[in-house]
Amino acid sequence: MDWLINLFSTTDSVAHIALLYALVIAVGVLLGKVKFGGISLGVTFVLFAGIVAGHVGMTGPTNILTFIQDFGLILFVFMIGLQVGPGFFESFRKGGVTLNALSTATVLLNVAVMFGCYFLFFDTSISSNLPMMVGTMYGAVTNTPGLGAANEALGSVFTGAPKPQIASGYACAYPLGVLGIISATIAIRYICRIRLEKEEKRLNDDAAENAHVKPHMMHLKVTNTYLAGRTLKQIHDFLNRDFVCSRILHEGHVSIPNRDTVFELGDQVFIVCAKADAEAIIAFIGPETEVAWEKQDQPLVSKRILVTQPSINGKTLGQMHFSSVHGVNVTRVTRQGMDLFASLDLSLQVGDRVMVVGPEDAVNHVAKVLGNSIKRLDAPNIATIFLGIIIGIIFGSLPIAIPGMPVPLKLGIAGGPLIIAILIGRYGYKFHLVTYTTTSANMMLREIGLVLFLASVGIKAGAGFWDTVVQGDGLKYVYTGFLITIIPILIIGTIARLKFRFNYFTIMGMIAGTYTDPPALAYANQICSKEAPAVGYSTVYPLSMFLRILTAQLIILFCCGG
Repeated sequence: MDWLINLFSTTDSVAHIALLYALVIAVGVLLGKVKFGGISLGVTFVLFAGIVAGHVGMTGPTNILTFIQDFGLILFVFMIGLQVGPGFFESFRKGGVTLNALSTATVLLNVAVMFGCYFLFFDTSISSNLPMMVGTMYGAVTNTPGLGAANEALGSVFTGAPKPQIASGYACAYPLGVLGIISATIAIRYICRIRLEKEEKRLNDDAAENAHVKPHMMHLKVTNTYLAGRTLKQIHDFLNRDFVCSRILHEGHVSIPNRDTVFELGDQVFIVCAKADAEAIIAFIGPETEVAWEKQDQPLVSKRILVTQPSINGKTLGQMHFSSVHGVNVTRVTRQGMDLFASLDLSLQVGDRVMVVGPEDAVNHVAKVLGNSIKRLDAPNIATIFLGIIIGIIFGSLPIAIPGMPVPLKLGIAGGPLIIAILIGRYGYKFHLVTYTTTSANMMLREIGLVLFLASVGIKAGAGFWDTVVQGDGLKYVYTGFLITIIPILIIGTIARLKFRFNYFTIMGMIAGTYTDPPALAYANQICSKEAPAVGYSTVYPLSMFLRILTAQLIILFCCGG
């Protein structure tokens, strides 16, 4: 049995370290699925399993634990950046500006409440108390990347002394943070006297009025004498409304129209447009009619084609010349579940699904050009991921001198890869970088990075956890964390409702996204039959994640660097 004892006690062996991480992660993930009051802590329970392992003496060399911790953090934040990148800048459009402003105010209020609790309840002369409060804040807002960023920044400040194990504060505040987010959103409902059935009705009414984003398809007969002899481009420019004419029936012959196709009286056309524009287009071109396209001399087919050919990545629809070269029309593009209007300047990306209309042989030829191979998308683009990580680490290591700061600001291994991943996810196609990664592959890499980070932090913090929490200020971390959680939600949530009149379900999604808290989003989705919570969540999530990581480093460098 000596070999088994040595396996668990020889802390510097590869087998021991691999066994340690496997045990901590497996136990943490399994226990994280257990629900308390209908709520589970999820993968974050790995942190608590790591703390227990460290407390009982199961640990490893500090340099190895630190390497695994940092590598896990890099992988985690980079995959988040790739995921949110395509929608990061679009989230600021229309109502998203107000939602992101409210989200930013919430982040700043979290920081303000943290400092208020720090000066009210803690001894400010003890240098480790402020870093511990930062850890408490990130547990209160359930944001693990922020904890990683703060932990990394502490390494550059406490260079000559052991840095505070802020994971203890995080662990104390996290469980009540999850409950506090949901409890505060429920409290808003009663403060503002909100009835859920009325909010559902509002969503239905708004959806009916939101016709400008709904695609509408119709068959029209050309009866306007002004159009006789006019080209499709002339008609489109004169009408000044977005629409796609995907096929035309002229004297019994079906063809794919292009910009130079001439309309004549009696022609029958198939139009795709926004629902809000349908009435004006009908009034200008002619009345709706019925056409059996499949019975004509050249039956046309409609087919969704998957873009998997890397050489297509970044090319615009105008550069592809689908109509003039291939004899087909593209009516819309689906990207990450959203339908996009097929404008000529829209850039195609690997993973897009394009709706192509035309003769069957021409459509099949276009499918070969675009790739249309699901199997090719099954493999993640590892080269792009690690190239982005290289650039992210270099970018995060650039020192930025700011007057008044004792050390230069660095975005570090959390902020640098996150920003580069967002930029690559949004603009990578311009440099012919294939950024598409299947959802399952992204989630797998992200979760692996997260559990490695959490396990490492927990194991390192475990040795001093009991003294810090039980014999120290553990109870203070719990109730101050709860205050950090609920006060900003109650203030900003009430303002969002009473001043800006946002739907309650949208507010719930915004709060969940601001706190980057999936359990809160899951709760919102349970009580709402529409996608409003998910829309609110995704609108503010990218900026919130960025701000959480950035503010963590700024607080440590500005306030702890002296």
